[in-house]
Amino acid sequence: MIATTFVFAVQDVISRYLAEEYNAITIVMIRYWFFGLFVICINFPLRKDFSKKVKSKHPFLQIFRGAILACEVCVMVFAFTKLGLVESHAIFACYPLIVFLLSGPVLKEKINFHQWTAIFCGFCGIIILLKPGSEVFNIYAIIPLTSAMLFAIYNILTRQVALSDSSETSYFWTGISGTFFISLIGPFFWQPIHVNDWQYMALLCISGAIGHYLLIKTLEVAEVSVVQPYAYFQLIFASGFGLIFFREELTLKMFIGTSIVLLSGLYAFVRSQEN
Repeated sequence: MIATTFVFAVQDVISRYLAEEYNAITIVMIRYWFFGLFVICINFPLRKDFSKKVKSKHPFLQIFRGAILACEVCVMVFAFTKLGLVESHAIFACYPLIVFLLSGPVLKEKINFHQWTAIFCGFCGIIILLKPGSEVFNIYAIIPLTSAMLFAIYNILTRQVALSDSSETSYFWTGISGTFFISLIGPFFWQPIHVNDWQYMALLCISGAIGHYLLIKTLEVAEVSVVQPYAYFQLIFASGFGLIFFREELTLKMFIGTSIVLLSGLYAFVRSQEN
């Protein structure tokens, strides 16, 4: 799982670099074309069981999931161009808390006192990161927060379909429906890729395939609940890359706010496992 987060962080670095020249939708569309092809290729050897693998009891919900994730990726890549990797990931780290917040009314899961406390503290950390009312308030901080909300909705929908669909089915629909959705809107925003940049685009696609492969292998030997805390390593890796390659800054407020968010998310997770 740590290797997975490292590869995804590398993917974010390449996306941030390309997004300085091309719009987020063009980058994500090409990335999804490769992702969709990858999903088809890994399922092709299983063509005898293909219909069983892809059959879903909630096809419309699966399609909506894929579309939500494609939107989330576009929003996050756009955030990189406005805030950079460090601040974008610092704000995005609140998504597990939003998942806990939504799990009550949507999934009818019980949220105990400790989880409510963690959610409250986590959003205090977000307020520190957003710096509302200060002279340096950046309206662009809302972009990664929107991405976190979209990703939280995606996680909630994933939990919902997981009650009846297998992880292989959900993974297939994520790739195919996301590719279909982004291909509908992508051509209207198409920007030709310069010859010299195709090497970075290819690296972006390959790193995505490797990351998803590692994630599949991780979930083959461990449950999602076990490896979830390690997902925070992506924040560490991406922030480190932002500091090294793009000379971004880590301010004291960002450090304090991010620490509060991370500790709150981990605390809420631990308390949920105890229940």
